Parts: sequence; structure tokens; C-alpha cells
Amino acid sequence: MFNIGVIGYGYWGPNVVRNFSCVEGVKIVSLCDRDRRALQRFKKVYPHVETFTDHRDITTSRDIDAVAIVTPVSTHFELARSALENGKHIFVEKPFTVKVSEAESLIELAGKKKLKIMVDHTFLFTGAVRKIKELVGNNILGRLYYYDSMRVNLGLFQHDVNVIWDLLPHDLSIMDYLIQDKPSAISATGVKHFDRGLEDTAYIIAHFNDNLIAHFNINWLSPVKVRTVLIGGEKKMLAWNDLETDEKIKIYDKGVKVKSKEGVYKLLVEYRTGDMWSPRVDHTEALALETRYFIDCILHKKTPINDGFAGLRIVKMLEAADKSLKNKGALVRL
Repeated sequence: MFNIGVIGYGYWGPNVVRNFSCVEGVKIVSLCDRDRRALQRFKKVYPHVETFTDHRDITTSRDIDAVAIVTPVSTHFELARSALENGKHIFVEKPFTVKVSEAESLIELAGKKKLKIMVDHTFLFTGAVRKIKELVGNNILGRLYYYDSMRVNLGLFQHDVNVIWDLLPHDLSIMDYLIQDKPSAISATGVKHFDRGLEDTAYIIAHFNDNLIAHFNINWLSPVKVRTVLIGGEKKMLAWNDLETDEKIKIYDKGVKVKSKEGVYKLLVEYRTGDMWSPRVDHTEALALETRYFIDCILHKKTPINDGFAGLRIVKMLEAADKSLKNKGALVRL
């Protein structure tokens, strides 16, 4: 039996507990939360599992093999370090840490202890992202021209981080997974509309060296909820609407081809308009796949696709976006 302790039972914690509980050979042996009301909610569902208010009861326990950390990002480093120092594998909610130096420190510690780190980039395990990865990997789209992402809704306002640290980790982790090349620089602009000191609307651009550009539109102030990604390629173009029940992904046989160029002002362009098709997408719950994958990586000594280094790459881009934000959109090299 593989024993897991969970720290945090707020918004996302119940989902993590439920999915780990369903993994064959895995047992949730204890849960920690400083909020006693959260512990009461947990006890109604899992009455036989021990509960604590001090995280050390979990991170130092000899009965626990891995710790799932589902708490605010400001607490991740100390909790993860304590778990690793006591020989526990860790599953950490996104974003990995609040600083690049913290992420690097945890990766170094895990390496010394021969322990696994998995950062909860849940979207990588959705049927849509796995299908897009397959399409990109098989060169169905051809050379990529642009990546455009929009993640907006009305709320939920966070009290401890701005909209970049709240929403952008999802989209950066998806881009990082789908595109083999990595961005060389980040620029960002954003606005604070209330006296909270935290940006609620932001636009971020990731610059690549090979004429590829990625743009992200994120905010908490949209009258409608939108979750879309457009990817333009040399051969095909792709649209992903995550809110669609059916046909989440659509592939368009559309493109542009330059036929001839005579001088600077004369350019003949041929537009290609072909069929549209929608591939089948697996609807298995992403977190169910991710939790099983975490255990499999530990037991079979595999390196997760969403390991500490993947988490570090996202934190580097988040830090760069924050720095650019404070400097009115200045380009920040990665």
C-alpha cells in the first residue's frame, strides 16, 4: 500500500483527495488544514482518516510515502522542503513556488534525496491538450506561426496574488508542453482597477527566436467566461474551445501562401480554404489520470512531464511577466 498525506482542503483539495483515493494501491492516511471547519467537512466524507492542524504531523510521519500540497503558493516552499527533507515525494499545486530560487532549491533537494516532484499542471492531462500534443507532434499543423490564448471570467478575485499568478500558470504550462521550443523573452502589461495593489487584467506576450509568438489575455473582469486557444500553423490552423461539450477542437485546412514577390510593395498572396474536422477527445477526468501517473512515476522511477523543472520554467516566465508589468511592458529576457 502506498500512503499519502494531504495538506490543504480548500477549493482544490477535495478534488485531489477524491482522485488519490480512487487510485488502486493508494491510501489517504492523513489530512492537515489549519481551518477546523475544513477538517469537519473532510471528516463527513472520510471519517476514518486522521486529521491535523500542524503540517509537521504529515511531513515528518514515518507512515507517509508522499505528500500532496494543496495550499496557497506562498506556503509551497516551506511545506515542500519539509516533506522532501523527511524523505517524501511531493505533489504540489500550481504554481510551483513564488520565486525561481525556491524552485531551484527544491529541485536540488529532491535530486539529492532521489525523490519525485510533480507540479499539478492538471490541464496537461485533459483529453483536449493530449490530442493537440499528438497533432503538433505529428506535424499536422506544420511549422507554428502563433499561439493565442484567452482565459477570462468574472472573478474569482484572489487576495494574495494578481491575475498573472492566478490564471497564467494554466496557460503557460499548456504552451510549455505543446511547443518544444521555449520562449526567449516575456513582455506584459496590466491594470489594477481597485485599491488592492493587485492587477486584475493583463496581456502577456511570449517571444520565441523562430518567428513564433504567443499571446495571453487573462482577466477577472469579463462579463462572460471564455477559455480558448488558437494555434496557427503553416499547414493547418487549430481552434480549441474548452467550454464546448462536443467538438472542443477544430482543425481548419486554411492557410496563406506567398506566390510571388516583386519589389517591396507588390506581393501576391494565395489563400487556402479547405475542410474543417473535429477529432475525438477523451473525456476521462484529467486529475484522475494525473494522480495515477504520479504514483506510476514513483513506482517505476519515471520522470514526470510536469516535474520540478517544468514547474521551474513556468515560475521563470511568471517572474519575468511580473517584472515586465512593473516596467510598463519592457521586454524581459529568460
